[in-house]
Amino acid sequence: MSESPQCWINGELVTQNEAKVSVFDHGFLYGDGVFEGIRFFNKHPFMLYEHLIRLQKSAKAIALEVPYDNQAILNAIEQVIHNFAEDSGYLRLIVTRGVGPLGLDPTGCSEPSLFIMADQLAIVSERIRTAGVRLIIASTRRLPNDGLDSRIKNLNYLNQILARMEANEAGADEAVLLNQAGRVAEGTTENIFIVVEGKLLTPPVTEGALDGITRNLVIQLAQQNGISVAESPLTSYDLYNADECFLTGTGAELIPVCKIDGRRVNACPGAVYKQLEEYYRKTIVCQSENTQRFL
Repeated sequence: MSESPQCWINGELVTQNEAKVSVFDHGFLYGDGVFEGIRFFNKHPFMLYEHLIRLQKSAKAIALEVPYDNQAILNAIEQVIHNFAEDSGYLRLIVTRGVGPLGLDPTGCSEPSLFIMADQLAIVSERIRTAGVRLIIASTRRLPNDGLDSRIKNLNYLNQILARMEANEAGADEAVLLNQAGRVAEGTTENIFIVVEGKLLTPPVTEGALDGITRNLVIQLAQQNGISVAESPLTSYDLYNADECFLTGTGAELIPVCKIDGRRVNACPGAVYKQLEEYYRKTIVCQSENTQRFL
């Protein structure tokens, strides 16, 4: 991490060593909160509007009030990025229920908290990104949407952590979680796409997938550039027989997959992946050049 100020905590810009959160914050105690991860390039946050909309929706879904309006959040993001030592990096915005007494009841929390921090984030090394990641299908199942809707980007990732531990034990780079019906939901922190006979397929969010910002951008880029794309339920059989497979996410960006449960994917990276990766990079450049101030 850079030593320059890069953490914004409830209105105050501090260094990482000065950043403090109460142990009585219900985000820490119970995972009661929501968050967004945002990439920035050339000091410009990427897809910022979409991330702020999703943050508001996640907060509303758990009856959590974001304690600052969008303009105040924009100003805070600008401060954090300006004071970050590098031109490009990763932001994490966290809204918690705030400090309160022990116990699950949120009514004791008097005021929500908002934290914004900047750092570098690399989901995989450049070597692995070039060669492709190895996936396993985890035995850990994705939490069902009737228990916790996957569209809520909440602070509790234990379900995904358990799946990632399985991947670590298996010597793989990442894990795919199935839903309770045995269909493909997502990776531990990414959405998943496959290509079958030139057609791009990804599970709908109703299967337990996060409504990913990068996922939606990839779908949009495919539609704009003549690539057939559909949201479709998928099984492990579909993954094993895919011509291409890749992961998407704010942290991951786009990552090709070379193996799934030891079965080699036909093309890694494949032609469709290469096209979409090129369109994605061009979109980053376009936004960075055309955005005078964030929105």
